[in-house]
Amino acid sequence: LGALMALPVGLAPSAAAADVQSQQWYLSAMKADEMWKTSTGKGVKVAVVDSGVNPSTPSLQGQVLVDEVPKSLAYGDTQDISGHGTTMAEEIAGSGHGGGMKGLAPGAKIVPYRIGLRGMSLAQANKAPDVAKVIRAIADSDVKIINMSFGDDIYYDDVQAAIKYAASKDKLMFAGSGNDAETTNKKTYPASYPYVVGVSAVDKTGAVGKFSNHGFTVDLAAPGVNVPAWCNESFRSYCSHVNGTSDATAVASASAALIWSAHPDWTANQVLRSLIDTAGREWPKDTPSNYLGYGIVRPRKVLENPHY
Repeated sequence: LGALMALPVGLAPSAAAADVQSQQWYLSAMKADEMWKTSTGKGVKVAVVDSGVNPSTPSLQGQVLVDEVPKSLAYGDTQDISGHGTTMAEEIAGSGHGGGMKGLAPGAKIVPYRIGLRGMSLAQANKAPDVAKVIRAIADSDVKIINMSFGDDIYYDDVQAAIKYAASKDKLMFAGSGNDAETTNKKTYPASYPYVVGVSAVDKTGAVGKFSNHGFTVDLAAPGVNVPAWCNESFRSYCSHVNGTSDATAVASASAALIWSAHPDWTANQVLRSLIDTAGREWPKDTPSNYLGYGIVRPRKVLENPHY
């Protein structure tokens, strides 16, 4: 499956690690400090199915549960080939230590799965575990959320069946809607599969990014414009002004982790329903937008509501 990589747009000078958190504008916009008084995502495991996750960055030390990946599916899970998967992991559960990125759900834990993505050699891609098998393995684990910041325009029967199985096991799945709205705007998978929450990307003003795919695939929206990310697999510096529905997907996954941690007895559907009910929108809830779905995720509205 080809990755929907969150590529730097108009590449700006690399952000120094010391000030990368100041570029995570969505943390203050979403009032993360207030939410963390109620929930940090503790007790919730999030599978990051991506390019691999480097557990040695300052922000991810102690946050990545490498040993929970079945040996039969372990394929360089800690050797991130691009920096993409590590960025997603930090956006979800980064501790912020060492001046690194701070995750929206810093109390959550990451279980990393590396699959065959764009940027791998053919030999590497052929050795990578089958996506359907990865999803089924996650479904049989105690992971609650599956973050899939990748995509392709090809439908696979076995992946759809695996996703249906994961849904039956009460897993909540998020995937990026795609980054090619200005060209093809093709529907992408896994975001277009039933049971997967497709996520589009918005900027500081709540406007959808021009690159963010639109259509029936979009269920929710989350911040994903002008955010920092690791520049590459060397992990020497972060890049600024990065755009991608990948990043929006990670923020949505982290939002769900915050809620599920506060309500551990809830089902995946209850967590998702709360996100939909409280999403920011200016249109009737029963008529989702082509660009923002049911609205922009606002987990704070769930955490502060005594009726939940």
